[in-house]
Amino acid sequence: MSFTFAPATREQAKARVALAGPSGSGKTYTALSLATNMAPRVALIDTERGSASKYAAGKLGAGFTFDTLQMSKYDPRDLVKALAAAGQAGYGAVIVDSLSHFWMGTGGMLELVDSIGKRSGGGGQWGGWKDARPFERAMIDALLSYPGHVIVTMRTKSEWVIETNERGKQQPKKVGTKAEQRDGIEYEFDIVGDLDLENTLVISKSRCDELSGAVINRPGSDMAATVLAWLEDGVEVPDAVDLVAEAMSPALTVDGALALHAKTERHRLLGAAILHPETGAPMSLGDLIVERGRQLRANGGRPSGTQGPTQPPRPMPGPGTTGAGVTAPAAGPGAPDRQAAIDALRSAALATGVERTIEADFRQSYGVTVEDAPVAAIREMTELLRGAA
Repeated sequence: MSFTFAPATREQAKARVALAGPSGSGKTYTALSLATNMAPRVALIDTERGSASKYAAGKLGAGFTFDTLQMSKYDPRDLVKALAAAGQAGYGAVIVDSLSHFWMGTGGMLELVDSIGKRSGGGGQWGGWKDARPFERAMIDALLSYPGHVIVTMRTKSEWVIETNERGKQQPKKVGTKAEQRDGIEYEFDIVGDLDLENTLVISKSRCDELSGAVINRPGSDMAATVLAWLEDGVEVPDAVDLVAEAMSPALTVDGALALHAKTERHRLLGAAILHPETGAPMSLGDLIVERGRQLRANGGRPSGTQGPTQPPRPMPGPGTTGAGVTAPAAGPGAPDRQAAIDALRSAALATGVERTIEADFRQSYGVTVEDAPVAAIREMTELLRGAA
């Protein structure tokens, strides 16, 4: 692997904001105030029994205009599907109110870990964490790669403290402490703030210099304008919608699919949650590109609707690979025997950290098991993994 540095380029981006606070601090109101000032169409994923709808515009015109999806179970895989549907519908901003439910609510990560651990027998909860972590990672990837602004709210555990007021008298005050989410979740967002019961937002983390350390009472249009100005100060980059269109282009070739996979990875969008353009099934953008590449390879490497000879196509990346395709030489006299080829494949899988999924990856890429595949196909996948190492 070569390590080549290049000049950093500031790119335009979408907001990734997390608002934490105790009950009554105005998390939903603040999220709606920001989102509706940042995008013309807003979707809100409601885990709070429809409470967000109380902020919808009424007959007198007061309130916010937005669409809502109510959820009662909080499997992280369902949030991925909801985000894919919101992206397909073209919502410029999506609010998850609250993300805490997908951690500690019914069917959330904690319950998922417990149920997987019990089913797996040995390993207990540790085994549950190992198997459930990919679902949480896919959920975070879907949030971060959504083709619009994302604002999440998080509950904090509340406690009472005694403070001295402006008259010098002590009085109790309700405060939020730790967010009800996994440790380190704040690292995933560009802007993180804590709300108190006076609806004052204290920015605890910001990649936007102007908001770093800011204390904002009743944040709304002014903060939204600041965030938008910061996000738009850069070169324009494709989003998941653009890349889906490229993947489905009739002119796409195998080499074009490989280049598109690398481009999508460069923009950190392989995990973007989308709906399949033809079947409507939820999937990742990376999986769609791989699927298109396999279709083209099955068509002899030709773009859709074309005929005639073509150059032998390069292999499409399988799940867990980086997209660096290398065509292995055809098997012939003197080629390693089958067991040696299989051993080499497993060694390459171990080196790239995909040893647990290599059987499924290989079957998905070639339509046969490793044991039944031609030696040339085994060697081809081995070289592909070595190129990704």
